[in-house]
Amino acid sequence: MNKAFDATARGLRTFVSDVADGFFEITHNGFALVGLAIVFAALALVARPDLRQTGEEQLMGWLQSRKPAPEVTDLEPTAIERTTAASPGDLPKQQAAVAYWLSKKYSVAAEPLSVLVAEAYNIGKRTKLDPTLILAIMAVESSFNPFAQSHVGAQGLMQVMTRVHGDKYESAGGTLTAFDPVTNMRVGVKVLQECISRAGSLEGGLRYYVGAANLEDDGGYASKVMAEHERLLQVANGRAPSVQPPRTTVRAQPIPIVTPAPAPIKAEEGSEPAKVALLSAVS
Repeated sequence: MNKAFDATARGLRTFVSDVADGFFEITHNGFALVGLAIVFAALALVARPDLRQTGEEQLMGWLQSRKPAPEVTDLEPTAIERTTAASPGDLPKQQAAVAYWLSKKYSVAAEPLSVLVAEAYNIGKRTKLDPTLILAIMAVESSFNPFAQSHVGAQGLMQVMTRVHGDKYESAGGTLTAFDPVTNMRVGVKVLQECISRAGSLEGGLRYYVGAANLEDDGGYASKVMAEHERLLQVANGRAPSVQPPRTTVRAQPIPIVTPAPAPIKAEEGSEPAKVALLSAVS
């Protein structure tokens, strides 16, 4: 009886050993075949770029077919067309430095600032105005808030008096475009050019721009703009000045002088004196 069990056990061991050897042999040969197939496939792809491209397209199609359907939302796929933003890395080195410095100082994202900086340089090239001057005016006027509005009605980045200069927005679609950053900048530069031309100097033009041409004091507006302009020039030239948080300046309103007169004449809105007084205001 014991001999029968021993014989059976030896037979089972022999069977298991043969199966294991066979499995190893098949697996070994199979891996060898797979390796050879990979080598031949790689050589074929190197020799035939068209096959590689076809394979990549098929693989991409297979991956796309297995991609889950996007979540249904009410967002528009064309929203990017309305977005005023760009990568600072796409700007020239000088403009990128200005965008990053303004972003840090005024706590505004560098991406929308990149669009404004690039536009300022484009406008500056066309108008012969220093782009850092345009950016300095925006900094002092609105701290780069495109939706800013002062208590006297100056609106947008460059705080243009929309009701006075509404005609300048007509070609862009109307006065609501005062809140489009690029449009506001272009209109603001037109107003600035008119002011400089009227005053005959940059400092005088800034006084006209802020509505203080007929006042003894512009509230320090021109000096603030020129100081920020100088800082931005340093940044553009690779010498970054210290970053200090912007100070909000409240412009003092002129106190009217009452003189005896039988019938004081009130300037109509849109007349030249009113335009000068309401060209722009710091919010």
